[in-house]
Amino acid sequence: MNVTKIFSALYLALACSACAMANNVANEHNTQATSGAMLPYTVLRDDLKNHAKGIEDSRLEIRNGGYGSDMTAHPHIKNQFYALTDRGPNATYKKGALGKGKIFPVADYTPRIGLFELQGNGSIKQLKTILLKRPDGTPITGLPNSSAFGGTGETPYTATGKPIVEDMALPFDAEKNPIKLDDFGLDGEGLVALKDGSFWVSDEYGPHLVHFDSQGIEIGRINPFVTDSRAKLNLPAEFANRRPNRGMEGLAVTQDQATLIGTMQSTMFNPNKKVKKLNLVRLVTVNLKTQKIQQFIYQQEKNQNANSGIATLSDSTFLVIERDGRFLRDTQGAMKHIYRIDISEATDLESIANNSALKQDDKLGLLINGQTLEQAVFEHGWKILEAHDIKPVSKTLVVDLVKAVNYPHDKLEGMWLRGPHSLAVVNDDDFATWSKKGKLTQKYLDKARQVIDSSQLYILDNLSLKSE
Repeated sequence: MNVTKIFSALYLALACSACAMANNVANEHNTQATSGAMLPYTVLRDDLKNHAKGIEDSRLEIRNGGYGSDMTAHPHIKNQFYALTDRGPNATYKKGALGKGKIFPVADYTPRIGLFELQGNGSIKQLKTILLKRPDGTPITGLPNSSAFGGTGETPYTATGKPIVEDMALPFDAEKNPIKLDDFGLDGEGLVALKDGSFWVSDEYGPHLVHFDSQGIEIGRINPFVTDSRAKLNLPAEFANRRPNRGMEGLAVTQDQATLIGTMQSTMFNPNKKVKKLNLVRLVTVNLKTQKIQQFIYQQEKNQNANSGIATLSDSTFLVIERDGRFLRDTQGAMKHIYRIDISEATDLESIANNSALKQDDKLGLLINGQTLEQAVFEHGWKILEAHDIKPVSKTLVVDLVKAVNYPHDKLEGMWLRGPHSLAVVNDDDFATWSKKGKLTQKYLDKARQVIDSSQLYILDNLSLKSE
């Protein structure tokens, strides 16, 4: 890869603090790096205390950015791309009156899709905001689903630790004034823009795959819940065993617009969280015309890594992000890789017939000697899959972002395929918020807490994206 051409136009145009930080890192390591163009944002609120250590007297700026959960090319206009937010600003909260949960400092936030354009001078302009809506046209929220549709007991709280209930003027009452949940709420992570102007979004709650029209109104849904009358098609039931906050993190569509392919973020809790420290990830394909579903296995480089994005190269080859959760600043180093995968020689789990050792279970998927694939690999290693002729997808490293551009962010999550040799990536900045011991803090890229994280677009040219 010719690093000298990476994002040169954008580098010349920008002088943001994150740019300076990345360039300082580049100088320290004597490597050539460039920093990305900041996606525009507004401020949702700035009235809360910033609990970051050493600067507790400052105010927290919650940004209406967050356009980094995924991105995808505009299907018709070359220099435009769509980007997706997740459920909105949130933070882990372990000391709530009703148990542990999440702080939602902007509880009525509506998840959304933004349309952006790369300008000639290297800056980025937001052209449009598409709020995601229920079938009746009312805006959804990012609040958790009920347990029937994937909720995992994440009680929502306000920024001051008050439970979010149906009527905030009255105290919590399990029957008369219960916790406010939203079965249409999404924690969106994967985005597809179809040629007809509609969108598919995958999320971390169900996982749900939701079809929205060009105005953001829901027109279809796929999930693992057979009791959900909204779902026109069901994923295999085992996908309901997703690990909390690590659901269907990436979504793409084949070039003929017929088949969706989604990747889970990490090892599913199938059947329980005892398999947490593992590197087995499931991918699923859904043919929208025939409704045929296939399943494949991906082997991560490290236990508990994240597969946080997928993009289509051909009907059988894709780009996949595999990363850890570290920043460049971390002394242990960070891993932000993009791999080319090929599913053509991988085993379709759905096609395996029952025999003395293998059995298709209605709730847990394929079993090996009575164990889920996650249990079997956790206890016996990957050799047990090989022994039963179950092949994961093949993978080839395309680019290491840390080596290529001294990538400073923790959450590399979106890809925009710009051409046969050009790829853009974006990070999730978490609305510039973080939490420490249940208290909201600003999210920083550096240990000195001077550089606030923001969604940045990087372009990498002269990549070998397709296999030779």
